[in-house]
Amino acid sequence: MTWQRILTIVAAIALGAGAWRAGGWAGIALLVSGIVFWFLLNYTRIITIMKRAADRPIGYVGSAVMLNAKLRPKQPLLHVIALTRSLGQRLSQEGEEPEIYLWRDGGGSEVTCEFEGGRLLRWRLERPTGNENETRDAGEA
Repeated sequence: MTWQRILTIVAAIALGAGAWRAGGWAGIALLVSGIVFWFLLNYTRIITIMKRAADRPIGYVGSAVMLNAKLRPKQPLLHVIALTRSLGQRLSQEGEEPEIYLWRDGGGSEVTCEFEGGRLLRWRLERPTGNENETRDAGEA
């Protein structure tokens, strides 16, 4: 058990004791209704993110460069899915740590993200290498 879980349990017991002391059964009922409200808000957020992701191709992102700029260490996988609005293409085996996902954009750039414990550990942006003469010609025309 991590220290965060222990702290959460202690905080829940303290809230329950405070609610009982402040209002008896009415205080407990208010606390329970607040917890249910918080749960429903988070559930609605998760469902909305997953509905948006279901409407897009797996592993597609509008701009891999912009995704790379928005990523931060320890972001949850759900937050990255909300940023990309699509599920990532899984590169690692099922149940293997770290989980590796890939997102590509239309220009061929791709971002590979590694998640450990559901949190972003590291990521890598790879851009396609093109012939410099072709790029220069396109810019001069």
